[in-house]
Amino acid sequence: MVPSIKELFLRDSSSFQTCFHLLATAILLLVVYFYYIRLKCIYLVDFSCYLPPDNLRVTTSNFIEHCERCDIHERGAIDIQVKIAQRSGIGSEACVPLAVHQMPPDGSLKPSHEETETVLFTVVEDLLTKHKVDPKGIDIIVSNCSIFCPIPSITAMIINKFGFRSNVKSVNLSGMGCSAGLLAISLAKDLLKVHNSSLALVLSMEAITPNCYNGNVKSMLLANALFRMGGVAILLSNKKRDKQTAKYKLQHLIRTHMGSDDQSYRSVFQENDKLGHLGVSLSRSLLHVAGNALKTNISELGPVVLPYSEQLIYGWSVIRKKLWKLGRHSEIHLPNFKKAFEHFCIHAGGRAVIDAIEQNLGLKKEDGEASRMTLYRFGNTSSSSVWYELCYLETKGRVKKGDRVWQISLGSGFKCNSAVWECISEIDPNVRSAWSDRIHRYPVEIPDFAEN
Repeated sequence: MVPSIKELFLRDSSSFQTCFHLLATAILLLVVYFYYIRLKCIYLVDFSCYLPPDNLRVTTSNFIEHCERCDIHERGAIDIQVKIAQRSGIGSEACVPLAVHQMPPDGSLKPSHEETETVLFTVVEDLLTKHKVDPKGIDIIVSNCSIFCPIPSITAMIINKFGFRSNVKSVNLSGMGCSAGLLAISLAKDLLKVHNSSLALVLSMEAITPNCYNGNVKSMLLANALFRMGGVAILLSNKKRDKQTAKYKLQHLIRTHMGSDDQSYRSVFQENDKLGHLGVSLSRSLLHVAGNALKTNISELGPVVLPYSEQLIYGWSVIRKKLWKLGRHSEIHLPNFKKAFEHFCIHAGGRAVIDAIEQNLGLKKEDGEASRMTLYRFGNTSSSSVWYELCYLETKGRVKKGDRVWQISLGSGFKCNSAVWECISEIDPNVRSAWSDRIHRYPVEIPDFAEN
């Protein structure tokens, strides 16, 4: 005789209660995870980019004269730097620190300290004052500067200057190249995920003073002609009340590291030349390495940002390529990233870098305008360049509420990092910024050979 449901329940009540408790616990854990981990948003309250004074600008003609009169390089090395400077896409307003204007440039510790303090003290003061943030209200501070790594650290400089709390969580990143700005954002994001109701200050720059190369190796001369003075301070928050005043919400941050491959690892490499001069070598394979890193990065980013229609077309093109290895059916569809983003901030590493990324992503020249104008006015400011680009878009009045911004950074290691931000407020283009004094002059037409 088949037992009734009631009999079964009475017989196995203990097992049933155990299963019920386990199921309830699992549901509760999922709810806690969803609300306290997945929904803990990271808000970008604001950021401030450093604007160097005009007396520090270096035109191409000044750069050439400086190279010749310093009597450091051989004639061939001077000619290489002149050629790079003329074709770099960098204009007459980009600046270098005072110590680099000296003849010969002074790359010692004291002027390196002075440059770092000038840049970071200025942007931190501007950001905290603008939002009336008490320095003791900062819970986390993360800084990145690749070449200059003093003792005490850069974060210690800021803590000492502004009087942060003794229990502030501070981290100083070094040696991580031009992509370190988004790495610092990633680290701050992870810390904000586990520390409730906190403010994080992220500082990103590259010190130019200790970065001058005095030798004659071509691959190591590129940095002299491309890098310029700059930096940024960024205020992040996980406080719900800051959603009302924040500019952006972080949607995605994807990090790619290709360092297991020797060609990628050595594509940007600090070393001594045969005469003992220290510099950073940029290999001929750099653009190829950057392209591979970008493809790997977007293969992870694409599925979470692209509409399903683009993903299906891409997937079908991959299948077709396997079925028809030759002929017109073999081309893989390039996803239209303009369906996922309204704005693109491509690391302003150089004209060739911007051109290559535009081509790889199927973008038009206007999509890279912010990157080209940043390179033209400020030069390659390393890890802070993507913030000058976002500042350009804001000051132009192009960023609207609901827009999505894709920041792409590339750097030694070799690394490619992507950050996706959603604009959650109305951006006022008239607020003072690093671009506001002369935004009306841009965009400008950049000639192939800039005679600045």
